[in-house]
Amino acid sequence: MALFQIENVKKSYGKVHALRGVNLELEENTQYVICGASGSGKSTLLYLLGGLDRPTEGKILVEGKDLSNYDDESLAKFRNLYVGFVFQFHFLLPSMNCINNILLPAQIGGSTVSDLKENVEELAEKLGVTHCLKKYPYELSGGEQQRVNIIRALSLRPKLLLCDEPTGNLDSENSLKVTNLLKGLSEEYDSTLVVVTHDDKVAAHFENKISMVDGSIV
Repeated sequence: MALFQIENVKKSYGKVHALRGVNLELEENTQYVICGASGSGKSTLLYLLGGLDRPTEGKILVEGKDLSNYDDESLAKFRNLYVGFVFQFHFLLPSMNCINNILLPAQIGGSTVSDLKENVEELAEKLGVTHCLKKYPYELSGGEQQRVNIIRALSLRPKLLLCDEPTGNLDSENSLKVTNLLKGLSEEYDSTLVVVTHDDKVAAHFENKISMVDGSIV
């Protein structure tokens, strides 16, 4: 059984049809890139996969369970325990240092923080940001903030790692580094990786490419 089954999913915002009947299967422990121009529906699809939004029509099945049957509390629990998010903008809380930003999802989900610290420290060393953990986000460069964001997304070892334009604010060299990091870490953590990008250079590093135009997969 596929990890995700998307069946005739449509999403409308008033008269705007963001998705027009998408059908797709995503396999476990596999890496995908979704590409397309701005407004093609790729980010909308990503948000539906992560339970950040609900489809207007259709089904999104996760290991056979339909997300549309989840209430808001169940969706929040699904996002916390099942999904790691990496966005173009890091959404690190400026009032917290980086280690507390990283551990916040675990605290919200009721996980034992002390059990995660060793994993977080290993990731920080691997990503070269050990020196950033006690600093505040405003003290970090854009590349350092993105790597802290990646650690936060992976801290609970999610089955699904969703990345929306994760290299959008980075130069070419750092874009390649972040892309390779995401691929390597998702493989190490046995996570299904889905990256949304409009950057052809980033997309070229993925074997499984999903192209979208006007709310449909082509």
